[in-house]
Order: sequence, then structure tokens, then C-alpha cells
Amino acid sequence: MGDKKAVITVYGAEQICASCVGAPGSRDTFEWLQAAIGRKYKSGGIYYTYIDINKPQTEDKHIAFIERIADEDLFYPIVFVNEEMVGEGIPRLKTVYQALDELEVPLQ
Repeated sequence: MGDKKAVITVYGAEQICASCVGAPGSRDTFEWLQAAIGRKYKSGGIYYTYIDINKPQTEDKHIAFIERIADEDLFYPIVFVNEEMVGEGIPRLKTVYQALDELEVPLQ
């Protein structure tokens, strides 16, 4: 992987998205992703961040994206690998894995 790193960012809220009733909550999805990714990839270059869209944020990029969620009625949780959105609503592992493979994250 060299000096590349993968940052997994999950935007979500404690309350389940109205359109996602019956789906796991955002925090549950965040924890599930960590476990699933940890079983397949070496964890050295992977960093995880959970952003609660209902709590004040200090970074401009998070503030701007939270506004975009509201403006565009995006379904959360929303998953990013680095700057690429790879999941909205109910993320698929295949899509997340594909983004990690493109970054050449080493397998277990």
C-alpha cells in the first residue's frame, strides 16, 4: 500500500432514516463495517470516522456534506472511502471492498 491510507467515513444519526425503516442504524452499520473490513484487510492503513449529522461539526467538509444530505434528501448512513461515496442507505460490502482494492489495501 505504500504511503496510501484509507479513511472510512460514515455519516449517520441515532434516529434511523425515515426511508430506511427496518435497516440497521448508522452506528450499527459503522461497527459492522469495521468488523467486516477487519476480517478481510490488514488494519494498518485503515482509519475510521463516524460523523453524527445531528451534532455540531468543526470541519468545513463535514459541515458542507451534512448540508448536502439535507438539501438532496440523501439516505443515511452514507459511507465514504477517502473522498469517494461508496454507499448510501444500506451500504454493500462489495462496493466498499472494491474501493479498498483500488487503493491497494493489503489483504489479511
